[in-house]
Amino acid sequence: MIEFVMNAMLWTFALYGAFEVIKSIINIYLFTNFNSDGIYMIIAVKNQEKSIEGFLRTVIFRLLYGKEEYIKDIVVADLDSNDNTKEILEHLQKDYDALKVTTWKDCKEIIENIKEN
Repeated sequence: MIEFVMNAMLWTFALYGAFEVIKSIINIYLFTNFNSDGIYMIIAVKNQEKSIEGFLRTVIFRLLYGKEEYIKDIVVADLDSNDNTKEILEHLQKDYDALKVTTWKDCKEIIENIKEN
């Protein structure tokens, strides 16, 4: 019985590790098309479900309609929110191509992998 439990735990950890590797590869693929020729706005948020949607829609509106044309993309790093902040961000990401949602750990990797021209 103990051997079965140990094998189950081992496989669970192995699958979790594989999932994390796949997720990191997808994030790097999605975000490494950033170039160093513009300004990327990085916003770190935690538990901001009441105000994040209005704030981001205002920023995106300014970005889309020419007031902030020097901003390339907006990267929002969620700092492990306990409320619905992440779900709101993912919904907004589907609506706006300029918005990229990630975790803080992945955001640091993205910054390190920005391509030089």
